[in-house]
Amino acid sequence: MPTPSGEQPVESATPSPSQLPSPSSTTDTDPIKETISRLTLEQKVGQMILAGIDGTAIDSSMKKMIAEQHVGGIILYKNNFSDLEGSAKLVNDLKKANAVNPLPIFMSVDQEGGKVSRLPKDFVAMPDAAKVGRTGNPELAKEMGSLLSQELNLMGFNVDFAPVLDINSNPKNPVIGSRSFGDNATLVTDMGIAAMKGLQEGGTIAVVKHFPGHGDTSVDSHLELPVVRKTTEQLEAMEWVPFRKAIEEDAAAVMVAHILFPLIDPDAPASFSKIIIGEQLRGTLGYDGVVITDDMTMGAISDHYGIADAAVKSVEAGSDILLVAHGYDVAKQVYDKLLQAVKSGKIEESRIDESVRRILVLKSKYQVSDEPVPTPSIDDLPNDEIRQWLARLK
Repeated sequence: MPTPSGEQPVESATPSPSQLPSPSSTTDTDPIKETISRLTLEQKVGQMILAGIDGTAIDSSMKKMIAEQHVGGIILYKNNFSDLEGSAKLVNDLKKANAVNPLPIFMSVDQEGGKVSRLPKDFVAMPDAAKVGRTGNPELAKEMGSLLSQELNLMGFNVDFAPVLDINSNPKNPVIGSRSFGDNATLVTDMGIAAMKGLQEGGTIAVVKHFPGHGDTSVDSHLELPVVRKTTEQLEAMEWVPFRKAIEEDAAAVMVAHILFPLIDPDAPASFSKIIIGEQLRGTLGYDGVVITDDMTMGAISDHYGIADAAVKSVEAGSDILLVAHGYDVAKQVYDKLLQAVKSGKIEESRIDESVRRILVLKSKYQVSDEPVPTPSIDDLPNDEIRQWLARLK
C-alpha cells in the first residue's frame, strides 16, 4: 500500500494532505486536524462533492465549479474522453485549475472492464468481471485490478469506481449482470477482493460498490428506484458477505446504492438511510472509511426525491462524498443546500469535519496529487501485458 511522502508544494497556507503523516503517526500534533482547522466551511463542504463535467476540453464552467464550489473530485465519463493526448490534457488541465484550492483533487472514472469502460480505444479492451469470474482464479482477478491501475495511472486518475461486489443472484437484473464476478457470495468475495487489492497495490483508490448489494434488483436505478424486499438477516447471509470481507481487507471507499429496502428502512433508500449507512455499514460492519453515494442525478433519486434535499439527508446518514455526475447547476444546488444546512444549524460543522477528515486521510494515504502526467503514447500502454493476461483467461 502506498505510504505518505513529500509532494509538490501547494500554493496555499494549507499543506497538501499528501504531505501529512497518517493519523497513526506518533507525533504530538495531529496534522490532518490542523489542516482541517485552516479550511473555510466552504472549502470543507466542497471536499464532500465529486462532480461530473461536460465536454472533452476544459472550459469556463469547469473552472468556475472548481473555483467557486471547491469540489473535492471530478468524474469523467465516456463522452469526456477523446484521444490519448486530448484526454490526458483534460485531466492535467483540471488538476491545474484546482491550484486555486488548498487540497489536491480526486480524478475518478468508472473503469470496470466490459461494457463499463471509459478510456480511449487505444487501450486493449478489458473483459467484464463475469468472464474473469468464470475462471475461478483470484490471481487473475488481482492482475485485472493491477492492469486497470496501470491504465489509470498513465491517464492521471487516482480513483476507480470498481470493483463491483454485487452478487448477480437475479437473472432479470438489467443493470448488474456481467458486471458481477458471479452468482454466489464466495466467488464474488474471492474475486472481488483480489481485484480490489490489485487496484490498491497499484496506487489506485478502489471504490467497492454498490452497498448493501445491487445484484437482486429487477429495475435499473439509473432509470427507476429499485425496491428489494429483503431483511437484514437475508442481506447479512448473502449481499453483505463480499462487503464485510472488503472492509476487513482495508477497503478504501464504499459506494452506497440507490435501492429501497422497505423491510429495513421504508422511508429512505440505502443512499440516505440512517439505518443502512449509520447503523449497519458504520455500526454493525464497523466501517470508518469513506462512504460515497451513487450518482445523485440518477432517476432513482431525481424522479422521487429532491436531489439537494436527498444529498443533505445522505450526509446526515453518514455519507462523506456526494456524487453529482451530471449538471453544473445540480452540483451548485447540492453545494448550496449542504452549506445552508450547516450555517442554519441543521447539520453541525463537526459532522462535516468528520467526513473531511476521512477524505483527507484517504488523499494522504494514496498520495493524491495535482502533478500533471506526461502525455502517454501507444508504446506506454500496458497492451502487451493485457493481451498476455487475456490469453490466460481462455
